Amino acid sequence: MATEQVHVIGHVAAEPAEVWAVVGNFCGAWHPAIAEMRLERDARGALIRAFTAKGEDTLYREQLTYRSDSDRVLAYTHLEGIAGAERYDARLQVFADETGGSRIEWSARLSASADRAPAIAAGTKAIFEMDIAALDDIAGTSASDDIPSVEQPDAALESVFIAGEPKLALTVTPQRPGPLVLFLHGIGGARTNWLAQLHAVAPTLRAAALDLRGYGESRLGPSQSTVEDYCDDIRRVAEALGATRLVLCGLSYGSWIATSFAMRHPEMLAGLVLSGGCTGMSEAEVAEREAFRTAREVPLDAGKTPADFAPAVVDVLAGPNAGEAVRQALFTSMAAIPAATYRDALHCFTHPPERFDFSRLTMPVLMMTGRFDRLAAPEEIRGVANRIAEVAPRACVRFEVIEDAGHVCNVERPGAYNRVLGEFLSEIAR
Repeated sequence: MATEQVHVIGHVAAEPAEVWAVVGNFCGAWHPAIAEMRLERDARGALIRAFTAKGEDTLYREQLTYRSDSDRVLAYTHLEGIAGAERYDARLQVFADETGGSRIEWSARLSASADRAPAIAAGTKAIFEMDIAALDDIAGTSASDDIPSVEQPDAALESVFIAGEPKLALTVTPQRPGPLVLFLHGIGGARTNWLAQLHAVAPTLRAAALDLRGYGESRLGPSQSTVEDYCDDIRRVAEALGATRLVLCGLSYGSWIATSFAMRHPEMLAGLVLSGGCTGMSEAEVAEREAFRTAREVPLDAGKTPADFAPAVVDVLAGPNAGEAVRQALFTSMAAIPAATYRDALHCFTHPPERFDFSRLTMPVLMMTGRFDRLAAPEEIRGVANRIAEVAPRACVRFEVIEDAGHVCNVERPGAYNRVLGEFLSEIAR
């Protein structure tokens, strides 16, 4: 097998947003060489474009593997149609050009037999150049595909308690077909942090927000909590609500728990949504973990409670433009945490049992973080999203930045968060 790389850079006069409105539509038939295009989805909901080229009978099929509207980038892999291609992965990104307009970078890496690889590379280069040239005429002429937001009526929310050791408390929406969307809050949160998301998801899928053990109306277990305990709790919730498939949606600490569950039970997940984090402290050295834990236990050791240092925590969590209502909501959830629960969560968080193996993530993954997140900065989460896309089998990854938001981006900018979440859920729950 021979490996070839193609990299084409082009410039168009249209602004990046106008160019992305065209090329960001993965199944748009704007390419000059396309005869017919249709959208398909695999069993997971991953997007596939099936198309024929003008003058050919061959059916080509390509799967979208990575997408980010925030970064104006998409990546895809070849499934069928290119004779002799063993593997073919491409990536397209749109940038603002320093001299005005847009710069488009389109690359591909392919493997094929030694006699076919150069020809496939040459054909790829010609197609990329043709498409970029065509964008000068197309970009800026398409109508906006923005969908106006529609106010959804408040769902009938119900508190559900799961007996056992320990007792667990949830807020649950009415029964709907499809997977259960289960929300997991952060280390300073509670299930009430997800009210806006419960109302947004309720019209189409059943959703539930869990108070993690020791938080809200859930009880701590008889011993120090572990990741395995949290995973058992998720399985208890699924069983109690009659759900065989889940979409786990976590924030920070909840994202780490959700990913831990995905590593152990990928077959149960229809999707994985990770906000403001993913790896937790699983990739930190022992000294860093201990420094993190001990620094946060200093006020607890001095007899203070989370309510005493909640204002300082809110200053770290909130974005620079967070309103008083948002800051109050963050303060309320932090102040309500018992000291024993906070200490228990800190110990669990700083004693991760493993470094994650992203090749086990066989489900679609959505990663989001706030533009002003001090704990899970966009560059960090973008890097993790790309690592998942590189090693997950038949990857299906989306990464977005929630503008003007801090760490708890679902609370601070619920409209923007719910729009992206809704798009993701509509794709995987078909």
